[in-house]
Amino acid sequence: MMDVDHLSARTSFVSDKIQRRHREREAIVYVRQSTVQQIERHQESTRLQYALADRAFHFGWARGNITVIDDDLGRSGASIEGRPGFQRLVAEVGLGHVGLVLGVEMSRLARSCRDWHQLLEICALFDTLIADADGVYDPGNYNDRLLLGLKGTMSEAELHILKARMLEGKRAKARRGELGKAVPMGYVRRASGEVAFDPDEQAQATIRLVFDLFERFKTVGKVMRYLVDHDIRMPVRCRSGLRMGELEWHRVNRISLHNLFHNPIYAGAYVYGMRSVDRRQQKPGRPSTGRRPPQIENAAVFLPDRLPAYISWEQYQRNQAQLRSNRAASTGPVRAGQALLSGLLVCGRCGLRMAAQYNNNGRDVRYICGRMAADYGEAICQTIKGAPLDALVGRLVVEALAPAAIEASLLVAADLTAERDAIDRQWRQRLERAGYEAERARRQYDAVDPENRLVARTLERQWEEALADLSRLESEHADFQRQQPKALSQADLVAIQDLARDVPAVWHAGSREDRQTIVRLLLERVIIEVVDGSEQVQVQCHWYGGNRTSHRLVRPVARLDQLSTYHALAARAAELHRAGRDFTAIADILNVEGWKPAKRRDTFNAQMVHHLLQKTGAVSVRYRRTQPDVNRAPDEWTIRELAHHLGMPEPTLYTWVQ
Repeated sequence: MMDVDHLSARTSFVSDKIQRRHREREAIVYVRQSTVQQIERHQESTRLQYALADRAFHFGWARGNITVIDDDLGRSGASIEGRPGFQRLVAEVGLGHVGLVLGVEMSRLARSCRDWHQLLEICALFDTLIADADGVYDPGNYNDRLLLGLKGTMSEAELHILKARMLEGKRAKARRGELGKAVPMGYVRRASGEVAFDPDEQAQATIRLVFDLFERFKTVGKVMRYLVDHDIRMPVRCRSGLRMGELEWHRVNRISLHNLFHNPIYAGAYVYGMRSVDRRQQKPGRPSTGRRPPQIENAAVFLPDRLPAYISWEQYQRNQAQLRSNRAASTGPVRAGQALLSGLLVCGRCGLRMAAQYNNNGRDVRYICGRMAADYGEAICQTIKGAPLDALVGRLVVEALAPAAIEASLLVAADLTAERDAIDRQWRQRLERAGYEAERARRQYDAVDPENRLVARTLERQWEEALADLSRLESEHADFQRQQPKALSQADLVAIQDLARDVPAVWHAGSREDRQTIVRLLLERVIIEVVDGSEQVQVQCHWYGGNRTSHRLVRPVARLDQLSTYHALAARAAELHRAGRDFTAIADILNVEGWKPAKRRDTFNAQMVHHLLQKTGAVSVRYRRTQPDVNRAPDEWTIRELAHHLGMPEPTLYTWVQ
């Protein structure tokens, strides 16, 4: 009797919404803080949430039926994703195990109306009450459901207001150019917040060298290979740890170079908000996903000439245009292989870009328009042997280069000298740094007490390692100087100018990459069309600057009947045959008159004339099988018999047999 009176006295203030059926199930106390900083700095809020277990006890629940879920400490309530505690709570309610859910306020449970109303729906379905600091609510009651929905909406709106307020303050600071961001390599942020060049001269020289190399090579891959070949490393300031702020030298990689070329800070511009978010591609619970590629045109804040610059804004724009053109969908950079027009050749029939195919171990190239065949199963549009087309374009380029050859030769000589000076500067700075490290190690060793061998041995070992690094670097520098060519003298410059006057010789003496680079600098595209499958090819060159030139090319074909002059050639040969000329005489006359055979042959011979007359019917020669031979099976043929049976030239069949 005393226990019943004590219970009634303890629960006299409890809402009449709490019934015995609710107390027969468990009560869940949900504890959540958004960030780890809140847990560390706002411990009173965490204590207040844990104290809700005592409130459930005062509501009439036994201590053993009260469960505290605190799995979501340090997790945001903006979404159910990444909150195992809230997911566990919803699961327990859905299983009918929960009679009461307690939270210090609705924002602790959820800050998303979608998650909040899902919880209300499940609680109403399984007769589960919800309690906060203001009272107890029954989600199955219309008035309580309306009030809970309003509180959930206010919780989500509060989060939106807080985010909007902080974001607007961030944008306002960015519009003044005062929003602090991590600076890339080559820069440091002073204690006052000002961005300045890295005080290390070698770090500055390395960044400038990278931009100079890209201006020269035009591709990230070639810049990277150059830096690796010359053992040039990138300057990186440590951002955390015991060595925070110290300069380290990391090996170069493609991602770092891409970030360097895309970052507008190197052109002196302060930019904020370059990367927008595509919510369709954003994954739940991962706010860093769904970001579009950085586009400076869509930046929220753009302040030019605000920061110290390594390059001009015009050079930055040229670099971006070059990076875009290096993509596979466009002309692209210089490619491997002997094809001069790889990436530049366009089919004159379908307008698609033609690809280069190689055979004979890469020595022979053929341009082919096979995109429609690969994508839609259609026939190959057109194909052409690469050698004559490359030769034609090469002659046109040489003619275009002739007026500026002398000036270009002087620029090349200046570039070679500047490159040699830049590499020498890098070596001097590396040697100076290694010498400083060795000297500092010596001073540290001299400053230690000799009797303190525990420290002295460590400093002695560091000194020896620094001296070994210095010796190794000096040896590598000596090897590099022996391998490098000597500086250009005045006689060398005169020789370069004399050589430049012979542009064709320079063109053929250059490497494949040099010729491809020159063509890409002059030609925007080359459009070709084979005329009716014959040897005649129409070539249209689109030069940078808007000039267009049209040319005619004669390509090698496989058969005589592909020649545009085939019918006239056959008629002339038949006429000579009727005049009583033999095959050799007919061949000589055709050669004198300027008739050209197919493929790569320059002149006709008697066998070719014989085959031509036989194919056109002017000569009727019938080959018969010889008498049965005991050494030949019935299905064995001679070369002549099989060639006649198949209707193909004997030399071709003989080559196949070989």
